[in-house]
Amino acid sequence: MKGVSIIEDKTKKRRYVQIDLKAVKDDREWIQDVFDLMIAESRKDEKRVPWSTIKSRLKKEGRL
Repeated sequence: MKGVSIIEDKTKKRRYVQIDLKAVKDDREWIQDVFDLMIAESRKDEKRVPWSTIKSRLKKEGRL
């Protein structure tokens, strides 16, 4: 994609993504999707909390 470069480390593993924001400025939804994917990937090994636990916590706090 124009404006996006993948940079490899010394061992030739893909490590970094460089985004030219001027080149992709017209596709803000795509940029948001990329950031959402990066956040999801960074959290993939975190402990999961069941929805029922979250739901009861939100009700207790008066937020649901």
